[in-house]
Parts: sequence; C-alpha cells; structure tokens
Amino acid sequence: MTAAHAAPSTEPPSEPSPQAEGAATAGPAPLWRPSAETAGAARLTRFHAYAAAHHGAPAPDPGDPAASYAALHRWSVTELPGFWAAVAGWFDVRFTTPYTRVLGESAMPGADWFPGATLNYAEHALRAAEDPARAAEPALLRVDENHRPEAVGWAELRRQVGALAASLRRLGVGRGDRVAGYLPNVPEAVVALLATAAVGAVWTSCAPDFGARGVLDRFRQVEPAALVAVDGYRYGGRVHDRAATVAELRRELPTLRAVVHVPLLGTPAPAGAHEWADLTAGDAAPVFEQVPFGHPLWVLYSSGTTGLPKAIVHSQGGILLEHLKQLGLHCDLGPGDRLFWYTSTGWMMWNFLVSALLTGSCAVLYDGAPAHPDAGAQWRVAERTRATLFGTSAAYVMACVKAGVRPGRDFDLSATRCVATTGSPLPPDGFRWLHEEAGAGLWIASVSGGTDVCSCFAGAVPTLPVYTGELQAPCLGTGLYSFDEAGRALTDEVGELVVTTPMPSMPIRFWNDPDNRRYLDSYFRSYPGVWRHGDWITLTSRNTVVIHGRSDSTLNRQGVRMGSADIYETVERLPEIRESLVVGVERPDGGYWMPLFVRLAEGAVLDDALRERIRSTLREHLSPRHVPDEVLQVPGIPHTLTGKRLEVPVKRLLQGAALESAVNPGSVDDPELLGFFTGLARERAASGGA
Repeated sequence: MTAAHAAPSTEPPSEPSPQAEGAATAGPAPLWRPSAETAGAARLTRFHAYAAAHHGAPAPDPGDPAASYAALHRWSVTELPGFWAAVAGWFDVRFTTPYTRVLGESAMPGADWFPGATLNYAEHALRAAEDPARAAEPALLRVDENHRPEAVGWAELRRQVGALAASLRRLGVGRGDRVAGYLPNVPEAVVALLATAAVGAVWTSCAPDFGARGVLDRFRQVEPAALVAVDGYRYGGRVHDRAATVAELRRELPTLRAVVHVPLLGTPAPAGAHEWADLTAGDAAPVFEQVPFGHPLWVLYSSGTTGLPKAIVHSQGGILLEHLKQLGLHCDLGPGDRLFWYTSTGWMMWNFLVSALLTGSCAVLYDGAPAHPDAGAQWRVAERTRATLFGTSAAYVMACVKAGVRPGRDFDLSATRCVATTGSPLPPDGFRWLHEEAGAGLWIASVSGGTDVCSCFAGAVPTLPVYTGELQAPCLGTGLYSFDEAGRALTDEVGELVVTTPMPSMPIRFWNDPDNRRYLDSYFRSYPGVWRHGDWITLTSRNTVVIHGRSDSTLNRQGVRMGSADIYETVERLPEIRESLVVGVERPDGGYWMPLFVRLAEGAVLDDALRERIRSTLREHLSPRHVPDEVLQVPGIPHTLTGKRLEVPVKRLLQGAALESAVNPGSVDDPELLGFFTGLARERAASGGA
C-alpha cells in the first residue's frame, strides 16, 4: 500500500443526503429497534442533553434518534476538547490537580490529553464503596464451572485493595514499578490490578493457560518487580497444576523482588513467596497515589505470532475516560447493572470487564471453559448472575447455533437486555439466531476494536436500531473512516479501517521502543498522521459498519480484494464444518493459490460431495472468485492465545518460510497443528507447487 494519499479531513463522514436517506429507508428493515421509552431513558440520551446544555453540543432531537446520534458523533470528533470535557464532567471525574486544557498537542501520535491533571484509576473504580447503602452490594460475582455465583461486596473489595496496596508498598513496590499477574479470571486478579494502580505501579497479566515461553516473551520485556501467581486452575472439569511453570517464571525473571502465591488449588506458598491471605489481611483504607493523566496504568500485548508481542502501554487517565464513555454511554451501564463478558486475563476484554466498576456496575468473573459441561454454559452463567449485559464471542454464538442451544426457551434471561459479541465479526446468521432463539426483545451489539486501544471503534449504541450483520455506528470521539489506498474516504465500499482523530486510550508508547519506531510502523506507516488499524470495513450510507476481517491477510484474486470473514461465515453454516481457515498464497511464477482448510464436525467426511457443496455454497452466496482452489481437511485450526485464526503465519509457512521465522510457537494455542502446514509446504515444493 502506498503512503501517498490525500490529506485526511478531520470531519467525520458526511450525513446521508435526502436521496441517500430515501435509499436507506427503502433498504433492509432493522432486526431490532429500541422503544421510544428505552431510547429516552438511555444514559447516552441524558448525556447528550447535558453536553448540549454545558459544552456546546448540538441539541438532541428526541423524534429522530438516528439524526440525533449522528449530530452528537459529528460534534464529538470535530470538537474533541468539548466532547472529552463533557465526558469528564458527566461522570464526575476527580482531578486532584486540575487540567490546564483538555488537549495540548493534538497530532497523532503524541496527543497530549489533560496536561497538568492528576488522578487515580483505582480510586474511581472503588467509588461505589464510599456509599454506605451500597457497601454490601456485589462489586464482583465469581463463578466457576459449578455455575454458582459467589459475591464480593464493594466494601470487601475496597478493604482487600487497601490491604494489598499497603503490602506492595512494604515490599518496595511503588510508582512506575511493574506488577505481573499469572492469574485466571478471579477476584484476586481484580484486587491485584486495583492495588497496583492505587500505588501508581503498572499492571500486566497473562492467563495461566499460557505456557512459560509465552509468558516470558511478555513479562521479560517489562521487567516486573512483583509477580502474583496461582498454583493452578480448573478448566473443562480438570485440574491444571502450574507450580512448575511459576517456578520457571521466578528463575527467568531476575528483576522480581516479591512473589505472591494465590492458592486456588489449596497448596502452601513455595519458599520465598508470600501468601495472598497474609498480604490482604487487615483494614487499611486504600491510599491512592495521584499520578499524571498520562501515567502508565497497564501493559497489554499483541498476539506476537511473528515475533515478540508488542508491549502496549495505556495510561491511567486515557483508559479511565475511554472506558467511562464506552461502558457508561455505549453499553448503558450504571449502578445496579451486571456485566458478564466471557474472557481471560490474557485478553483486553478482561481489562474492559474490570472497568465496569467505574460505572458502579458489578463485574461477573467466570473462570472456566466456554462450553463446560455443555454448550449452554455461558447462557447459564448469564441466567444465574442476572447479567444485564452478556458479552461473548461470535465463535461461541455460532457454536450454539450448531449445537441446537435454545437460550430463550431453556434459560431465564429476563434480566439480560443486551447480548454483545466481539473477537471476530458476528455473521448475519448469528444475528438472526440471537433474535429468534435468545429473544426478539434483546439488543444485539456486535462491537469491534482492539487491544491497541483497549476499547471499541464501532459497535453498541443503545438509541439506534440494529441491522443484520452490521455494527450500529462508529463510537463517540472516534473519527472512523474507510480509506482506499490513496487515503480517500469511502462510503458503501470496502476499505481500510482508519481513525483520523486521537483517542485518549491510544497507546502512550510501546515498552522498550525508545524511538517510537515500532509504534509508528504499527499504525502510521501507510497514512502518516492517521491510525490504520488493519481491518477491512465498510462504512454504510446509514452510518453503520461492516467488518470484513484483517487487511493484512487479504485475499486478492484477479485484482479483487476479499475478506476472509465472509468466507468463514458462509462455509461454517454447513453442519459438517466445525471451523475453517482460508489464505491466499502468491506463487513465484506469478500464480495465486487459495486453499481452504476445514476442521470437520464429529462424524463428517470430506468427500467429493462435500467439497462440491462447499464450492457451490461459496459460488452462490458470495461469488465465483470466493471458491477455493482446494479444500483440505486439517485436524484443527491454529489460533493465537486469544483465539484469533493464524492466517498470516499459515500463509508464510505455505510460502516456504521456516517455522521459526514465520511464527512464534509460544503465541499459538496448539503449536503441533503447525506441522501440517509445514509438511504441506514441503510436499508442494517437491512437486513444483502443483
């Protein structure tokens, strides 16, 4: 892709013309639309009125929610200081030292947010505990594979955070030090994160299903002063001991000054480690270190499939404001609500889940397999925790479709008003299934963002309709565009997902990237001054968004670019196909080979008849260009540790790259699956690529 492009506009995409409005009206009917009462009561609606009254936003139009949101969005990206000041004011953000202005330097990268301000993320996360009437209400609900919720009240959460923060200080952990967690999705992980933030240290975590190599690839980069680690975990009905892995981490992380033992399996602390119970005893009120707005809060990691994972640093203030906006306005969460999102501590959605506390909501922490003991497991958790918003993956939804789960019939979802999905695009069939089988009254929110910003670019808007297969709208404060190669904005055409305005939660830097070279190369190489995220999207004339998959794994046949997500959605409708992977391989002779790899459902056979059904289905529902050159059966599809299909590394293996240069095995959920692709590459090379 060329770096030459037209100068990007800071204006958002223009609103549809009257003709476009008419065309949109004649287009597809919404799958779901909020009632006037629901839209009127949404926190987003009340925020709009506040922003208009106090910060110069356009007045809301109660009679036209779509036009009202479009006007608010336009203002939010053209008047960034006014919008983010409104967010801070609406949510009563506590600036211990006031800011001199909202936005100093505004160019990307390097936007300077709220210079002069000091605050603390953990202080805001625990504010609900200050209300005596809420002290005993659940701040956290812990759920394991027995599906019986256990509550941690607001007062108890605050007590534990205060005790652990005091203990960390006694152990010499302070401002700017790194605290690493090797923990599952349990209350201890939340306490450790908040205590770390309280002392002004920097949190980072990996899930305990990561092997030692994958963890060390991440933690070595940030040189942690303290490690909080479990002895093991339970998953899929089995016990997984992690004592040996923790011992290896301790040996290989020479900067550790303290190790904290969390005995989920009931074992005593190993020599030299501190017991969790000892460090969280006592009634010390938390002391919150007041840090600059841009002070590091946590380090998240990219998948690291082709090298060391990027160590992405987010700020205390940036995450605070972005998550208040996203959870409080877009997800419509507040006191009394409960957020359940199936996730692990190795994925950004866990950090997002913890931020439910910022809105006074309860965070539901599920520690277990996504479908144990049966495919309805996550629906059962939503039922038993009375989750207001249930977040999951598109893959889980489609697995429920194939398993014949009937959530609306078999579970009491009367407390759940929204089902949200992320991780990959939710296919149209998934939208329809949720609407028909989970409940016609459910708000379905497919959202898309990334670890890079620890938030969403587009997705949930409680006042707008839902169209099948589409995200509702770009998020407030996000100058979202679809760009062609020359940097021209597209409407109703596939292009690169770009963001033309800075967001507070964009990384402040990468760890160990002193000249910002890796940061610049990751997001700003194609369009200088404009964030390129690496997804193919369509921004429609209705201002909805369609995600087509990763642009770095684009399929390009006869000059036509195609998204892999469209193929997966079509092929995986077939009951015989459990999962698939497609890549496009440029051959040395100028040819192009596009194989489709399929993992079959139990009992299915990949014979000529099934191959022809796959081809005819793709030809009929997509186009002849989408038909693969070959359909090959594989024992499994390799993924990153956070569940994304390994398209680019598999392509590189099939182009003849050595395994060690094509992929970091420590970033793969099942490295043994890569052997199939290296063997296939050798066979094709021996036969001349035929």
